[in-house]
Amino acid sequence: MASPTGMKQRCWAHDYSAPSFYMITIVTNPRRNCLSVVGAAPASQVVGAAPAPTSLELSPLGKTVLEVWRRTTSTYPGVEACECVAMPDHFHGILWVKERLPRHVGHIIKAFKRVSEKDCRSKGLLPPPNHGPVARAAPAGPVVGAAPAGQVVGAAPAPTLWETGYQDTILLRRGQLKKMANYIADNPRRLALKRANPDLFTVARDLTVAPNRTCPALGNLFLLDYPVKRQVQVSRRISPEALADKRDELLYAATHGAVLVSPCISPGEKEIARAALDAGLPLIVVLANGFSPMYKPSGKYFDACANGRLLMLAPFPYQREKTTITREQCLTLNGWAEAVVNSGEDVA
Repeated sequence: MASPTGMKQRCWAHDYSAPSFYMITIVTNPRRNCLSVVGAAPASQVVGAAPAPTSLELSPLGKTVLEVWRRTTSTYPGVEACECVAMPDHFHGILWVKERLPRHVGHIIKAFKRVSEKDCRSKGLLPPPNHGPVARAAPAGPVVGAAPAGQVVGAAPAPTLWETGYQDTILLRRGQLKKMANYIADNPRRLALKRANPDLFTVARDLTVAPNRTCPALGNLFLLDYPVKRQVQVSRRISPEALADKRDELLYAATHGAVLVSPCISPGEKEIARAALDAGLPLIVVLANGFSPMYKPSGKYFDACANGRLLMLAPFPYQREKTTITREQCLTLNGWAEAVVNSGEDVA
């Protein structure tokens, strides 16, 4: 059920009037690239160099949106508008609610959207909304029940700035605020990399990854063609010494031409995957959840994907609700990893 404040995502157990940090995302209508222009990714960045800043030039609309966002702090006592970025077709901002609110935080976001659109219209950056019927030319010939000659009632309304609703993420865990602030600052670079490597960020539907196995995939599809692959399967009961030996063995193989394939289920499997990504080695990950409609990888996965070092396979359909992985699902994911490893050069 939709919220009266237009939220698209909600943690029903959370009190949205209580003090907290909120990461807010609002999309332009209908995803128009009107808030800013992102420069091209630096050439060295595309091939895997250290992160470099990417230019972001705000449009008059984007500047107005940021002005309204900053005014939130003075408009609402006990609320601080923190880091934000106006991307071409969406806005990210962190809202710090320091004191308990008299109303749901969604009312602040709703007011921000309304005021920013109003200010854009007052500056002539958006056409004024239509108030009532507007006359336009009538079609030739008589029309039963038509408006007076030469007029037709009901022209389309002027475009709005924002889509209905917004997305929110509640920052509750230690370190999450810094991570989200870094994400906002890094957003222009990430967009530039996606535009420079569109094929690596496009979900391939029904990709044949092994005989009689097809699933959605995202990343460097050519990793499937590597003749040597090694499955990463590590028991939760493995000793630290045995895990270190296994990690060294697999990383050595990857350094010498193998592609590691892992469902990243157990702590040991996740540790080896992180080590492979840190070392710039190729990795195929079999995901426990599918790709959401607007999916894009995050964190280390994003940079590995941009540099052609990652392929993600999604044998299960996407589920929005977070669930605990079952033993049967673990067996299924390991089965997919084994099939990919054993497929060799037979994959079409």
